[in-house]
Amino acid sequence: MKRLLAAAMVAASLFLAGCASTPPDSKAIQAAATASSSSAAPVYPTGRLTPLVPGSQEWTGHSVVTLAPPVDMWDRIRRGFKMPDLDSDLVRDREQWYATRPDYIQRMTERSSKYIFHIVEELERRGMPTELALLPYIESAFNPQAVSSARATGMWQFMPATGNDYDLKQNLFRDDRRDVVASTRAALDYLQRLYTMFGDWQLALAAYNWGEGNVGRAIARNQKAGLPTGYADLKMPDETRYYVPKLQAVKNIVA
Repeated sequence: MKRLLAAAMVAASLFLAGCASTPPDSKAIQAAATASSSSAAPVYPTGRLTPLVPGSQEWTGHSVVTLAPPVDMWDRIRRGFKMPDLDSDLVRDREQWYATRPDYIQRMTERSSKYIFHIVEELERRGMPTELALLPYIESAFNPQAVSSARATGMWQFMPATGNDYDLKQNLFRDDRRDVVASTRAALDYLQRLYTMFGDWQLALAAYNWGEGNVGRAIARNQKAGLPTGYADLKMPDETRYYVPKLQAVKNIVA
């Protein structure tokens, strides 16, 4: 072991000495600089690192971006925005609705602070848009115990049948729709499936609210009539019509 260590130290010292004793080739450097200032492509000595020169094929023209960690959770969410923006009168209407209720927004954000980190972690792990972390604001005001008049339950507002489809156990002793971790897993699985079906996040969200069958039939009706099939073009209930504008309004506030 001592002989090996001694040999390694000798090799390292010889390598460093060789590096230190090799003077820069001033003529080669001058030739490279002269070539770079001419119209011909610069030629550099072989065996050396070649600098990028503006105008060359390797030059992108972009400066180096300095990366910094997110300032807070809102900044982290903003960095993951991927969904196309919706610009409509309904969005502005919902923005005004939220803007005139700061106490309500404050209660929602305080409640969400217990859960939103886990949701963002899962969205980033799956490569999904972080706008979806804001969806529980629309669904339940981030209340895991919320129950709607239609029996949708939990932070992500799962109906009983859909909850069963995504392995959320419901019996006398437990209801996984109220479990933050289990329901988040199920909601993101469901949203991924809907996006695969429709290829559009706004349509996927409409299907999350209205059901994939209803959205599919609405698309088919428009196709048959020769009409566009985007979210804003489909005939749908008012609740679904306002659904994406609500999310867009919250996204705009966060942005």
